[in-house]
Amino acid sequence: MRLTRPMLAVALAVLALAGCGSGGERERAGVPEAAEGSLEQLAAEARCEPDIQTDADEIRQAICRTGDGRFVLATFATDRGQREWINGAKDYGGHYLVGRKWVAVGEPEVVTALRGTLGGTLEEGKEHGASHGGH
Repeated sequence: MRLTRPMLAVALAVLALAGCGSGGERERAGVPEAAEGSLEQLAAEARCEPDIQTDADEIRQAICRTGDGRFVLATFATDRGQREWINGAKDYGGHYLVGRKWVAVGEPEVVTALRGTLGGTLEEGKEHGASHGGH
């Protein structure tokens, strides 16, 4: 799956929600096994009502809000499609909670809180405002 112009626009909108910054905790204590399921099933686990933004064969994406804050939840048809999307989006920064065929994007405290419910692993995009070459 190639990162198309509409998908890139959605990724940029996601990052606008997520904000810029760095940091990230890699704690494993108390983290459940990564949840699996449809976008609606994952949203129910996270206790949010998904506002569907993209409903395509290869990606479904919604904006969710919990008591911890707002985040974007996306599900993918394939593992490869998910990884390509994440790799493209990470160029723009952001904080990601990654499970099998799903990702949640939001502020660090939001994805960290979600991890306690949905499991998954934390990943970070490139830092914004860096004046040095890629790292």
